[in-house]
Parts: sequence; C-alpha cells; structure tokens
Amino acid sequence: MRGRFDEQLTELNNSLIEMGALIEDAITLATKALEQRDAVGARAVIERDDLIDDKEKEIEARCLKLLLRQQPVARDLGQVSTALKMITDMERIGDHASDISAICANLAGQECIMDLDPIPRMAQVTISMVTQSIDAFISRDVELARTVVKRDSEVNALFQDVKKELIALVHEKATNGEQAFDLLQIAKYYERIGDHAVNISEWVIFAITGKHKDRQVF
Repeated sequence: MRGRFDEQLTELNNSLIEMGALIEDAITLATKALEQRDAVGARAVIERDDLIDDKEKEIEARCLKLLLRQQPVARDLGQVSTALKMITDMERIGDHASDISAICANLAGQECIMDLDPIPRMAQVTISMVTQSIDAFISRDVELARTVVKRDSEVNALFQDVKKELIALVHEKATNGEQAFDLLQIAKYYERIGDHAVNISEWVIFAITGKHKDRQVF
C-alpha cells in the first residue's frame, strides 16, 4: 500500500513540475511579446492559458484521490494539501501572464516611451522565484523556500524603479500617459507573480515545518 502511495506522490510531483514549466514558458513568452511588441506572440500566450487551467484540474484530481483513497499520515497530508494550495497560486501566475500578453497586444506597433530593461529583469527574477519555489517543494528544501521569500524585495524594488520612471515620463509629456499606464499595469502583474511565488514558498515551508508565516499549525 505504501509503495503505491509513494508512486502516486511521485506522479503528483511530476505533474507540478509540468505545470511549473507551463507557467515559466507563459511568463517568458509574454515578456518576449512585450520586448518585440508582438501581437501574434501575445495572443499565443493567451490561447495557451487553457493548458495551465487543465493541468490545475488534473493535479487537483490527483490530490483529492490521494486524500480520499489513501488516508495519508500527517507528513503526507501536509505535502498533498500544500500541492492543492500551490496550484491555486500557479494558476493565478498563468492568468497574470495572459493579462500581460493582452496589454502587449495593444502595444503592438507602438514605439516604447521608456527603456524596457527593468521590466524584463522583473520577469527574469519572477521566473527564477517560481522555479525555485517548485524545486523547494519537490526536494523539501526549506532554506530554498525561504530564499524565494527574501527575493520578493528584489521584485518590489524593480517595480518601484519602473513606477518612478513612468511617473516622470508622464510629468514630462502628458501624451505618454496612456502607454505609461499600460506599462505600469504590466510591471504590477510581474510584481504579483513574485507575490504568488512567495505564497507557494510559504506553503512549502508549512509542509516541511508545520509553520505557516511563523504560526505553528501542526
């Protein structure tokens, strides 16, 4: 019985890795669409969001089967319940990648009012945070999960840099306002992706230690 349960946990972990790869690709492709002002590429990200939603449903079904059929002990229960929490944040990350892409489609063909470099840097950091948070769950690495939580300040600092620059550009020229608003929204979505990676990591810490945000649960 235990052998079959361990096999199902491995299958669950593999599905989480696959969902992680999907959302990492979505963020990467959304960022590429932004840099190239590529409406076709942006729409492709939006169309792929269904794959992420389907993977969420698949993992949710796996988790529920494990909970209902196997009656896991406390340690395993923490791992399965954490997976259920994680996929909610992972699905939201996919949604934010689609939100970014929808704005990118509107920016297609426009000359950008600012150097975009800080926004792709936000994307690189958030992709790394998402990858590390999932790796921390798979390897049960509490220190890696804590590293992700700490990196949130890096994303927040980049967001503030983008925000300050866009405000200055609007003050300089009022006609910059519409695109500045779009770019600020994009930056905000990346910041939220970072927040979701932090949420995932905090649930990983819970699965390993029984503590959630310094509150002892079990």
